[in-house]
Amino acid sequence: MVTFSKEELERYSRHLIIPEFNIEGQRRLKAAKVLIVGTGGLGSPLLLYLTAAGVGTIGILDFDIVDDSNLQRQVLFSVSDVGRPKVEAAKARLEALNPHVNFVVHNERLTSENALDIIKDYDLVADGTDNFPTRYLVNDACVILGKPNVYGSIFRFEGQVSVFNYTDAEGKTGPNYRDLFPTPPPPGLVPSCAEGGVLGVLPGIIGSLQANEVIKVLTGVGEPLSGRLFLFDAATFETRVLKVHKDLSNAPITELIDYEFFCGIGAEDEEDKLKVKEITVSDLQAWQETNTDFQLIDVREPYEYEIANLHGELIPLAEVETAVDKIASDKNVVVHCRSGARSAKAIAALEKKYGFKNLYNLKGGILAWANEIDPTMAKY
Repeated sequence: MVTFSKEELERYSRHLIIPEFNIEGQRRLKAAKVLIVGTGGLGSPLLLYLTAAGVGTIGILDFDIVDDSNLQRQVLFSVSDVGRPKVEAAKARLEALNPHVNFVVHNERLTSENALDIIKDYDLVADGTDNFPTRYLVNDACVILGKPNVYGSIFRFEGQVSVFNYTDAEGKTGPNYRDLFPTPPPPGLVPSCAEGGVLGVLPGIIGSLQANEVIKVLTGVGEPLSGRLFLFDAATFETRVLKVHKDLSNAPITELIDYEFFCGIGAEDEEDKLKVKEITVSDLQAWQETNTDFQLIDVREPYEYEIANLHGELIPLAEVETAVDKIASDKNVVVHCRSGARSAKAIAALEKKYGFKNLYNLKGGILAWANEIDPTMAKY
């Protein structure tokens, strides 16, 4: 029998006086073990509210460190946390919020090799990630292990929430992520938050809704979003709820796969990088200081250019092939983006289709320049 101290009873009193929730609902929360994958925009409200609610054991999984650019939306962290591993900063913050919760730290990337071993110890997984390979990985691991998966995603002004692989009181299991999205979108079609941006309050809204669904699943209070996809547009304040059905034609999920390959990313980007010639930021600085004649092209988006730039000619990736006449063929051309992936893709396409042999990819992109050459430059 799960018991509570006098301090816990006082702390959770607003839960205990809800007739549909009462002490039995609080017992179920305290007995539960929940894994939060990702401590960023969605993970922050998830962790804060589930900790405050009194979930007994919370797993915190992330491999990143806190960066200045996180603080616009990742309210779990503060300026003093910049540079610290996110899981360590998160645990310290959450222990200060509720000392009655047990936190388990996983300072590592979730992979096909470790996912089943990690997730098996939890009752439920809340997915706070921002990339398709990890979403499919979390989904498939939850299906194999029979765990509910509380899903959320955000982009610019829009957010989504659902509960996948939920088994109701009658033993009927609802749809999973693959029933809604059988295959991932083509690489580059859907930008990440780092590339496309996100309104700072949006992950707070969507992450809080995820926390609400976690609590409903664990306590049996209310009706979880199983078989339904909640859509929210912060710009227009419009909401929709779509029905999601199991796709009986889908093959059973019995093992974990290479999700980078499945989503068509990673390997392709690495292949592009291997194909193209590179120049380091130190080399670029030397070319500038010696007045070497070369052309510098920036293939990022205009809003990225406004945040920080190297005074190159702006030709967004989607427009590169229609602007071939703007690219010099009689001298060296350095192409750059934020990290080097988009510029490598641009160079590979230009070399293959138009025969360019004078293009160089700026290794590490503008991030490398900010880290190694100009620390005062804004990172984003």
